[in-house]
Amino acid sequence: MDQVEIFKALSNKTRLQILLWLKDPQLNFPEQAEKGFDAGVCVGQIQAKAGLTQSTVSEYLATLQRAGLVKATRVGQWTYYQRNEENFALLSQLIQSKI
Repeated sequence: MDQVEIFKALSNKTRLQILLWLKDPQLNFPEQAEKGFDAGVCVGQIQAKAGLTQSTVSEYLATLQRAGLVKATRVGQWTYYQRNEENFALLSQLIQSKI
């Protein structure tokens, strides 16, 4: 868990918003409810909600993934993302103990 990478990833308003959306995917991505959320949220759903280009959203998600804040699952041609709650728990412990 690279603290610098985590805080860099959290320093962008849109990346923070994506993390908030992924915290409650059923509420924030109702269009995907039929397919379920076992693998996470489809990158296309995130891109549509963010209103940004696919390449920008993909770069933001890659940054979050490198920081360990999201996990990606490939299903066919689509990539699904979900928060890495274990690393959020570690981050919370880190903040409480060091900052």
